[in-house]
Amino acid sequence: VQLQASGGGLVQPGGSLRLSCAASGFSLADGTIGWFRQAPGKEREGVSCSRTRDGSTYYADSVKGRFTIFRENAKNTVYLQMNRLKPEDTAVYYCAATWSRLIFSSMRHPSNYAFWGQGTQVTVSS
Repeated sequence: VQLQASGGGLVQPGGSLRLSCAASGFSLADGTIGWFRQAPGKEREGVSCSRTRDGSTYYADSVKGRFTIFRENAKNTVYLQMNRLKPEDTAVYYCAATWSRLIFSSMRHPSNYAFWGQGTQVTVSS
């Protein structure tokens, strides 16, 4: 299983970015997928996670209304659309996946995911 994350970069506050995570050896049509981030000196946190079979989705309070997770099954790719970015969104972003259909309360915990992408840096700064 490989997850290849891309799409990070430098953006001004208020701007947008779209992260992509292409999966191989793992079908994103089932299980649970997620985006996590880790800022310097902080623990890795769940940003947005989705149980793909029924669409149950978690968003961290800090990103609700600004970020959207969605997938394109034909490309076996999951995306994170990030709008109205803030400096506090600056972090390395990781995509993750597990074959388990996690319950909602478990989605945001990194320890529940078996497969991880390599991370992509997002920097929000003027």
